[in-house]
Amino acid sequence: MIKKRLVGLLSHAKKYIVYQVLWQWLALLCQVVMIYSAAMLLEDALTNSVTAQMAASYGLLAAAALLLRFACDRKASHASYRASVDVKRILRDKIYSKLLRLGASYRESVTTSEVVQMAAEGVEQLETYFGKYLSQLIYSLLAPVTLFLILSFVNWQASLVLLICVPLIPISIVAVQKIAKKLLNKYWGIYTELGDSFLENLQGLTTLKIYRSDQQKAREMDQESQRFRQITMKVLTMQLNSTSVMDIIAYGGAAVGMAVTLMQLMEGNVSVHGALMLILLASEFFIPLRLLGSFFHIAMNGMAASDKIFALLDLPEPEEKSRTLTGTQMDLEFSEVRFSYEKDREILKGVSMEFPMGSFTSLVGTSGCGKSTAAAILMGRNQGYRGSVTVGGIELSEIQENSLMDQITLVSHNSYLFKGTVEDNLRMGKPDAIEEEMREALRKVNLWGFLQSQQGLATPVLEKGSNFSGGQCQRLAIARALLHDTPVYIFDEATSNIDAESEEMIMDVIHGLAETKTILLISHRLANVVASDRIYMMKDGRVAQTGTHSQLMERDGEYAKLYRSQMELEQYGKEATA
Repeated sequence: MIKKRLVGLLSHAKKYIVYQVLWQWLALLCQVVMIYSAAMLLEDALTNSVTAQMAASYGLLAAAALLLRFACDRKASHASYRASVDVKRILRDKIYSKLLRLGASYRESVTTSEVVQMAAEGVEQLETYFGKYLSQLIYSLLAPVTLFLILSFVNWQASLVLLICVPLIPISIVAVQKIAKKLLNKYWGIYTELGDSFLENLQGLTTLKIYRSDQQKAREMDQESQRFRQITMKVLTMQLNSTSVMDIIAYGGAAVGMAVTLMQLMEGNVSVHGALMLILLASEFFIPLRLLGSFFHIAMNGMAASDKIFALLDLPEPEEKSRTLTGTQMDLEFSEVRFSYEKDREILKGVSMEFPMGSFTSLVGTSGCGKSTAAAILMGRNQGYRGSVTVGGIELSEIQENSLMDQITLVSHNSYLFKGTVEDNLRMGKPDAIEEEMREALRKVNLWGFLQSQQGLATPVLEKGSNFSGGQCQRLAIARALLHDTPVYIFDEATSNIDAESEEMIMDVIHGLAETKTILLISHRLANVVASDRIYMMKDGRVAQTGTHSQLMERDGEYAKLYRSQMELEQYGKEATA
């Protein structure tokens, strides 16, 4: 019922848990004093021996105990808050730090939706574990023993009966735990799958609408939701049944204790005020454990979530990399590189390529030939490749990720724009950029004119840049990349899915960059790569041809065929729209 690793992870909370138990225990003693005062007063009232002074004395004692109990309860609540206040922050920091250590390739090990669920609801569940469950567990063991030691002086037989009934509740909790652990692990597994499907379908909703597949996906989501509903109902049924069992034990135990007390009273073995104390305090033997049972189900859910969190934290991390790049020598080279996402499907099959510093090199080929996979390897996103990939003569696997990101900038066809303003997005490329630098970058991509008609750098950007056109989003992403100002730029289909005017503007920017930077351009449209210093034509995961545009056209191979085919299609399109 106590997860040592979880407690050890947040060891600073231990003292607040101890404080919470201490204040709860003092509050219990105050409760005993109040009950004692009331019982004595009632006994004197029954015997008609109550005096004003006696009533005032017992009244003041009860009032003082009540005020002290109120103060203890407040202190216990504060300690509970202090025990749990940092839980969410620390666990989320650890999750985030782990993702940073895993690097850009973290998606190979865990899905984004699973991380979001762990960092959100999973961590929320653990707040109760630290804030209430752990302290209640200790207090639940301390309270019955304390009451027994006090009430045994009143009547040990009745006190012993009450104490003997108490362990029945933890026995039922342990029995439930075995069932609950399997059930809650299954619950979290189904919950994660549902969240993964929901996120994927939400992100692809437009595509689903286009192909009229939204109804099919909705039916699949309904089936997954039904599975989740069923497992949720099983969890709730388990919780309700266990709660009912604990209630029966608690009320039954208190009733047995009261019955024994009344028998002892009838036999003259206990005074009236003693009997009243036993009857009024009988429930206090069981209430702490009953509350523990209530927190137990939430705590179990949190512990099930912690299993997922620890599974993430235990993922093997890439070996510590020690080499850094200076940016002065940035030749890139692939040598017999092989890579596969699945064991039986190889994407890159012994690829060898060179990208000299200051060169403008292009990768072309049909979809699925491995162009983007090669770019992802260079950016450190795809690890586990075989062969050799060097940057500036240093093996890629030895280069620190931060150093790599400082020297290479990737601009893909789906570069992400964040909710905020144009300035917020540009400052990601260069946090200390002055406004004139940002305006100049926007002028280079021919976007400043449009933004001037809006709110300039303060123009709002919605999530994923949904209030901009596709071409404007891409130009803003390239302006951000220009501000990053690295020696190497990789453009991975940066001109796909945008209008011809935006494509031409972007290619002008790329050609301008090629005068001073090392450029790797990946493009499906061969007209964009004509001016390249070297072109690699890829097919089926291999380099089929290499050379300049004119050399490849003279050879009349795969490149030439694809180029002529595209030109014919474009010419046909122009004639059709003329």
